[in-house]
Amino acid sequence: MGVVVPRSGGYHDFMLNTILHGAPSDQPPLLIAHGLYGSARNWGVIARRLSDERQVVAVDMRNHAYSFWDEHHDYPSLAQDLAEVIDSVGGRADVLGHSMGGKASMVLALEHGALVRKLVVADIAPVTYSHSQIQFIEAMRAIDLAGITRRSDAETQLAELGVEKSLQSFFTQSLDLEQKRWRLNLDVLGAEMSKIMSFPKTDSSWGGSALFLTGAASDYMLPEYRSGIRALFPKARFAKIPGAGHWLHADRPREFEAAVRTFLNA
Repeated sequence: MGVVVPRSGGYHDFMLNTILHGAPSDQPPLLIAHGLYGSARNWGVIARRLSDERQVVAVDMRNHAYSFWDEHHDYPSLAQDLAEVIDSVGGRADVLGHSMGGKASMVLALEHGALVRKLVVADIAPVTYSHSQIQFIEAMRAIDLAGITRRSDAETQLAELGVEKSLQSFFTQSLDLEQKRWRLNLDVLGAEMSKIMSFPKTDSSWGGSALFLTGAASDYMLPEYRSGIRALFPKARFAKIPGAGHWLHADRPREFEAAVRTFLNA
């Protein structure tokens, strides 16, 4: 069972909301950074299982879930948020980031390298992607929240807007039914989408152990990205999980957990 660590000022307190799993051990803690439209709670199963050997700290990224809202949503800012969490749990951690959280984790290692022991980047590369996720913001904005009493009501409307079933339940995890609002800062995420899809230019590199773990059925990690990754992360290693797409931790949770555990303990 995770322990939610609330931050006393809600959306105006500038420390990420965290959920702690397990107790501190002789292993470094593991920080988990979720992807766009996600939350710490999405990672509950993986975090609980990995917490048998080390404390796991899952965060809500800014403009998501129970963390603060801010007008800036760029990777140096997201990396600074993660650095502050690591400072609060002892000053050094292993870091696992998926998608947007993976990009933030890479920038964390490049800009605050002493805070990171090992890095796991899940199904994302340090590149600018040509696609956008703005269509999902438009779909969430289109939901008639006033008439909703259950999450399934919102899922029905999302289905009518063409959102696939697996994403319907994923998005509605960020729905505050009582307050009739999204726990996502849709305005800022929409305005900053070009930054979310990009990756900041840098002359830095990080020499620690890094695992780039991808879904074999995903197109987020192409072979031509590897040379650029190795320029930033000279010790980068690459692995694929068969039968998994971009949401590899949800598609193949046991295989994902085993790969992360093996890498962290090597």
